[in-house]
Amino acid sequence: MKIRIKHILRCYQSGMSIRSISSSLQISRNTVKRYIHIYEDMGIELERLLKMDEHHLHELFGTETDNESTGSAEYKYLQEHIPEYIKRLKSRGTTRRSLYEEYLRNRPQGYSYCSFCLYLRREREVKVPVGRIDHIAGDQMYVDFAGDKLYISDRNTGDKVPVEVFAAILPCSQITYYEAVPSQKKEYLIQACENAFHYFGGVPNAIVPDNLKSAVTKPGGIEPVINDDFAAFADHYGCVVFPARVRKPKDKALVENAVRLLYREVYSKMTGLKFNDLEALNIEIMKHTDALNSRKMYNRSHSRKERFLEVEKDRLHTLPVTRFISKSRKTATVMKNSYISLNNHYYSVPKKYIGDTVELLYDGDTVEIYHKFRHITTHRRDDTPFTYSEKPSHKLPGKFMGRFF
Repeated sequence: MKIRIKHILRCYQSGMSIRSISSSLQISRNTVKRYIHIYEDMGIELERLLKMDEHHLHELFGTETDNESTGSAEYKYLQEHIPEYIKRLKSRGTTRRSLYEEYLRNRPQGYSYCSFCLYLRREREVKVPVGRIDHIAGDQMYVDFAGDKLYISDRNTGDKVPVEVFAAILPCSQITYYEAVPSQKKEYLIQACENAFHYFGGVPNAIVPDNLKSAVTKPGGIEPVINDDFAAFADHYGCVVFPARVRKPKDKALVENAVRLLYREVYSKMTGLKFNDLEALNIEIMKHTDALNSRKMYNRSHSRKERFLEVEKDRLHTLPVTRFISKSRKTATVMKNSYISLNNHYYSVPKKYIGDTVELLYDGDTVEIYHKFRHITTHRRDDTPFTYSEKPSHKLPGKFMGRFF
């Protein structure tokens, strides 16, 4: 398995423990330790390393021929013998080169001379521990969904349709972002996180979801595993995912506070208002979000926005030129009424395709429909169950309760 060194380094910079990095990336702890030790001893800025291509990076870290089991065994052996090597270096005539040659005689498949010297230097240096800074500017974005839902009204029936509300906070400045989405499915979580990045105007080092099912495949315990789609999204934006740990209240307190603010500063201001679609609802949510971020904080001389612009905005990474694109695929058979079904919502296609098999390519915004690799129509995504999205151009008989485009 090719080790993703850049991902390890980003995780480490974001404050993840070796144990968490090991579990999330499915790499042994000793391997993670080894790369972190080499990185610390190099004295090369992380930004420079992240700009290198993978081949150059693996060559620099001496990993071209290593595998995890070998790396773990070699690291254990070297750690056991380093104290002796350091003592002998104090003796006249003993050099690092002579020690390395002796080491190679015992471990022919061992580390390169460069790595050997880095380990020696690391152990010889006196390191002064420093206090951990809890909220580093531009470091992490905590995200979660509110427990209480909001509602939009179906244009045709007037029925209340529940929607989820996403919350994000940058803990250093405490600036917040809120957005209503159809559900907690991963495509909507990704969409909301991406919109938060654009609202803040940059990307933090890490996203911290509260063990959301749409972000992690193995929640719980202290070693959650990130799902592939969310990890790919993070890779696109040059950040990592660092799930909040179960039974660790400090991991959750920040975003829980953001949700409390959501109830107090947004929900309470919208009591009695009705919205027919997500767009209108989110315009109102954004109005109150901007007001919250612009208002002076309690017992502080500044607002969240002022604090953000002063200390955090410039610490965020630059947004990539393109947005992340992740589309799911599904095949479906066109029913006798000339509709196909996706998540119990029905989308129209021209009548001539009744009975045929079509392919759906969809994300959080659109549903594209293809027949034998030819595009036949596109609908706006709608997860309202048992309702219909029909295009008048398809000229279908009868009337359906649904959306028309």
